[in-house]
Amino acid sequence: MTTANRRLLQLRMVVSLALLGIVLIGFIAGIWGVFYGLLSIVGVEKPVTAASVISVCLLGAIAALEFTQVSTVERFAGATPVDGDAEPELYRTATTVATMLDVPVPTIAISDSHAPEAMVVGYRPDAIHLVLSAGTIDALDADELEAVIAHELAHVKNRDAMVMTALSVPVVLAAGLRTRLPEPAGKGAASIVIVPLLFISNAVWVAGRTITAVLARVRERAADRAAAEVTGSPAVLATALATLDDRIEATPTRDLRAVESVSSLSILPLEADPGSRDIRLGPEGDIEPSYRWFDRLKWRLFTTHPPTEDRLETLRSLERERGLESERDRE
Repeated sequence: MTTANRRLLQLRMVVSLALLGIVLIGFIAGIWGVFYGLLSIVGVEKPVTAASVISVCLLGAIAALEFTQVSTVERFAGATPVDGDAEPELYRTATTVATMLDVPVPTIAISDSHAPEAMVVGYRPDAIHLVLSAGTIDALDADELEAVIAHELAHVKNRDAMVMTALSVPVVLAAGLRTRLPEPAGKGAASIVIVPLLFISNAVWVAGRTITAVLARVRERAADRAAAEVTGSPAVLATALATLDDRIEATPTRDLRAVESVSSLSILPLEADPGSRDIRLGPEGDIEPSYRWFDRLKWRLFTTHPPTEDRLETLRSLERERGLESERDRE
């Protein structure tokens, strides 16, 4: 990883964390405003104090979520930690890669999902969890799996895994709030609270996804390069990415939606590019649905990964450069 790339990654981590702070402040202020308005309407004495107490409790809940974020992400990914006795081959591979990168060996968590998940979460290098799905493990051979693990542990080496874990908090929290709030019915008292909370949670989700994208696209390229260097085979990582990309395309939409909230942490986005699917309507099959422009805009705004084809081409270029260097060495 070049000095320029490292500095760019570090700059984006600082900017992303600063923006995260702004989003969390706005989130708390929005929730405070909703409850202050409601308490004022119903005639509660000292609505400022009551709304502040509620906001402080919410802040405590966010702090608790931060503290337990590793288990929260694992729960959203449907993963369970396993020890070395249960998965000796995986731990041997992870230990080898961790030694090469000079990082602590992670705890491995495995999910039964068919979606090809691969991510690292945690705030300290010595307490990182490597999350892999059955879909990833089944799809790859031993060398490809080693390359994927090297990519993930490169995030630990670059320290961006800890930043991304923190950045995922508002996204996970907002997604959880959106799914747990009931649908507003009519203009009753419940709707006075539910509608603003839905608006705030949607706004925080949008902001969180956008901020995450500021960092994520750079960090994925950096991890690709680091993994290629440490394994000595950019081509193997390219093959692994292509295989996982095909697996994502073949995964049912409902399965991808189940892990959408942790998509930004995974090696590839756990959602299909809407622009890659040609949908046509009308008697002649030549009319594009009006909502397609919104799907493409949302993809470009929220996508947390560089285009997979671009990543593959970069890795192929690295492989060609490696081949030329080998030829020069032989001469």
